[in-house]
Amino acid sequence: AQVLTPAPVSSLETDWVAAVTNVGRMLVFPISELPMMAKGKGNKMIGIPSDKFKSGEEYVVGIVSLSENGNLTVYSGKRHVNFNFYDMEHYEGERGRRGNKLPRGFQKVDAVTLAEE
Repeated sequence: AQVLTPAPVSSLETDWVAAVTNVGRMLVFPISELPMMAKGKGNKMIGIPSDKFKSGEEYVVGIVSLSENGNLTVYSGKRHVNFNFYDMEHYEGERGRRGNKLPRGFQKVDAVTLAEE
């Protein structure tokens, strides 16, 4: 199992979370929707059908916390696409939902990075 790097949060009131799966689905939601859990408990960030997750067909490749000044870069092979905060409006939804598909050519995501301006 892959362990994700913790995502630093600058503001619990105004930051947003972007979760991306390897099959090119992205969900963006306010970090305020994320409940505080007891130690050892987890939160569902993005919905992945359990059969696809168990088979290893789909999994989360990256989760980042971003502000309105944040820029997200999604990598697929040698290609990448940049999103500023306002470009991600199409991917907004409630925490735990499925998320929307990324543009054509980004249906196999390798990595996600964040660059604050």
